[in-house]
Amino acid sequence: MTARAPKRGFASRPGDADSWVKAPDVTAARDPDAQSYTARLTLDVTPELRGRIKVTAFRRGVTVADMLRAMLLREFPEDGGGAA
Repeated sequence: MTARAPKRGFASRPGDADSWVKAPDVTAARDPDAQSYTARLTLDVTPELRGRIKVTAFRRGVTVADMLRAMLLREFPEDGGGAA
């Protein structure tokens, strides 16, 4: 049998960044049809900014998640991990 990854408590912080980034994606293991967007990112924004983001996404005819993914891909292109 394969060993299970140690469980962390809800919202607990990992011991080090490398083990956290390289940790297996449990969503993909549970649902083989899951899309590649399985990691969650929590951001603290003001209610006013959240409203502006939602209105902008609506006007563009996209979801907030799709709009933010596109923005993050523009700002953080895949360049092999090199520093800017």
